[in-house]
Amino acid sequence: MTAAPDGALLVVGDVITDVVARHRGPLATGTDTAASIRRLPGGAGANVACWAAYAGCGDVRLLGRVGADEADWHERELVAGGVRPLLVVDAAAPTGTVICLVDAGDSAERTFLTDSGASLRLAPGDWSDALLNGVARLHLSGYLLFSEASRALVALALRSARAHGVPVSLDPASAGFLTELGVGRFLALVEGVDVLLPSRDEACLLTGLPDAEDAAAKLSRHVPLVVAKRGREGALVARSGTVCSRVPAAPAAPRDSTGAGDAFTGAFLAALIAGAEPEDAAVEGCRAGALAVGRVGGRPPRDG
Repeated sequence: MTAAPDGALLVVGDVITDVVARHRGPLATGTDTAASIRRLPGGAGANVACWAAYAGCGDVRLLGRVGADEADWHERELVAGGVRPLLVVDAAAPTGTVICLVDAGDSAERTFLTDSGASLRLAPGDWSDALLNGVARLHLSGYLLFSEASRALVALALRSARAHGVPVSLDPASAGFLTELGVGRFLALVEGVDVLLPSRDEACLLTGLPDAEDAAAKLSRHVPLVVAKRGREGALVARSGTVCSRVPAAPAAPRDSTGAGDAFTGAFLAALIAGAEPEDAAVEGCRAGALAVGRVGGRPPRDG
């Protein structure tokens, strides 16, 4: 994957330690289930940043908050992935951890048990307008909307980006957490975002509509550009209340769907920064998503 760099991508979001447990078939409640277990670097924000760098964006920066327990490891992993880490080390909270239960069958579907730890303690004091120097696009992880401190950071970053003419994208992150937050509250919090990148489930939840195309169209009346990620069905690009493009999925051999949406988002943003139209950028996103589901964990290969 290649893209000509034209300004930096600043990602603000979560840096998480993933414990990925791949099992086959249903979990055996109350007893043992055989699984392959790995500890891997993750977090939606960090994954997006690494996939954008893998897709060819030459300057990718990540603002996130980690605990002192694993700060050095995460910094090394981000640097190895081509990302410039801007990590705030939290002395009072450990690095967030997610246990990813992955069905190793054909669907490779996963269930998350999430302890956000330090990641949702990112706060306005961690922001500086200087972070936008040389930045072509700002991307916000939707997980930041799920705590008071990081919601305040989102509001500040959005105001700063608008003042500096930097377009902003956001991925809603989690249908489960969105339900707790509330649809109306979410839509109010993302006022001013230029690009929304929901999954199919998130788009339907945010609109109350059962059909992903209808949902994407409706969301695009609130946000100028909506790109709905649909997994095996590809992606939808919607503007001004209309679905403009239906992008097919790339062929994939699923092993673990963890991070597939992050891969799409990272590659999509890298392509936009390189000058691609959203429809072509979505093609790159689908290619990255297909590569991601064929790997265990949420990060790209190191040979890119």
